[in-house]
Amino acid sequence: MSNFSQVFRKFPSTFWWANIMELFERWAWYGMFIPLALYLTGSTDTGALGFTQIEKGTLMGVVTAILYFLPLITGAIADKYGFRKTLIVAYIILASGYFMMGRVSSYSSVFLVFLWVALGAGLFKPVIQATIGKTTDKETSSIGFGIFYMIVNVGAFIGPIVASVLRGFDWSYVFTMSSAAILLNLLIVLIFYKEPAQEKNSEPLGKSIISIFKNITIALSDLKLLVFLILMVGFWTMYNQLFYTLPVFIEQWVHTEAMLEAIRGFWPWLAEAVDTQNNGTVAAEMIINLDAMFIVIFQILVSGFVMRYKPLNAMISGILVCAIGISLTLITQNGFFLILSIFVFAVGEMSSSPKTSEYIARIAPPDKVGLYMGCSFLPYAGGNFFAGQISGGVYQGMSDKISLLQKEVAVRGLDIPAIGDSFTQNDYINRASELFGMNRLELTDYLWQTYNPSKIWVVVFGIGLATVVLLFLYDKLLLKSKAVK
Repeated sequence: MSNFSQVFRKFPSTFWWANIMELFERWAWYGMFIPLALYLTGSTDTGALGFTQIEKGTLMGVVTAILYFLPLITGAIADKYGFRKTLIVAYIILASGYFMMGRVSSYSSVFLVFLWVALGAGLFKPVIQATIGKTTDKETSSIGFGIFYMIVNVGAFIGPIVASVLRGFDWSYVFTMSSAAILLNLLIVLIFYKEPAQEKNSEPLGKSIISIFKNITIALSDLKLLVFLILMVGFWTMYNQLFYTLPVFIEQWVHTEAMLEAIRGFWPWLAEAVDTQNNGTVAAEMIINLDAMFIVIFQILVSGFVMRYKPLNAMISGILVCAIGISLTLITQNGFFLILSIFVFAVGEMSSSPKTSEYIARIAPPDKVGLYMGCSFLPYAGGNFFAGQISGGVYQGMSDKISLLQKEVAVRGLDIPAIGDSFTQNDYINRASELFGMNRLELTDYLWQTYNPSKIWVVVFGIGLATVVLLFLYDKLLLKSKAVK
């Protein structure tokens, strides 16, 4: 215990301020991002934007993919101009971007403002992680990065809770909250953050960026690395359905009314807390947020368990568990069962995700570890892009409640006005309920039984299972040295 406390005392103040900034940045990002799919596709009479699932998938997938690709360039900018200046610019961009996201409504304007947010996030990411790296050493890095990743999930847990409450008043408050969290970071960097010791890059910025892409090309010439990164796109495509598809699926199909009443029976305060929309249901983002809560509670335990396994084996097992967890959603509309599904998913995530960097470091030549690690962002970018495609066109065709209802209305030859500015999604559902002679719950159950919208999770499970099988074959057929397994 004394050694542990001695390590804590060795962290400089900049380390702690960097962690606090990470907490608020993750608070802002996940507070906005977890309910974003609901905001983009929800009925306009609730203050949401009423976009189609395809529009939502394209916007979220393309912009977030760009965000994860940007650190290639923004890392060079930070090295050239300094961490503190880069953070100031990042926070100004993020604060203004979040604020504007809640105040624009056309598809093109939301797309452009979200791109602006992605630019700010892309500037922030490499700087904050590099700060942690430069304020730790061989003795303190393990604990230091452990603290950092715990803080990531603390912020990711708090943000959506606050956002869920705020959207019950007005959707714009969600984005104002994110903007306010970033402004706190701006104050921190202006008053408390000290530039960690580093050598400024005197090379012209353009030349530095060209060198980065040349080095990435060299790294990707290693077939082991290239194939591994491609296969991990499958994992991140599956994983991101937690944010892209599941919130909409819960809101459209999962019965959380009985779940709320059961909670009210033994803990009335909690029931009031999770019914953030005051409509007798548990808000979708509150359920999804259990993933972050499970990680905060169980990550150390799971990490201790999987540390005995080789990184690739741990990843294969973890991805399989993730795939099983997220696909359990197809079994029932029961909200309580969804908690089990998310817990299983979180266990798989905790087993596989942290092992990615460890594995890349193991297959890298000793003199190219940093170069190989710089490629680790590529599966994130690819995974987000393809996740958008699954949650867009695939979901709209197979599982979107509005699309399936429109199909059923056409089959019955009924005349209901098209959804538009004066006739919302809720208006359409209410009119269909009247004509079908059903209430909304009965209509949902009818569409569930008739069209089986849960089959979207068969697709998601298939992506995860294919990733597991291909990683197994990669292990057996491509890898030559047992030491990297």
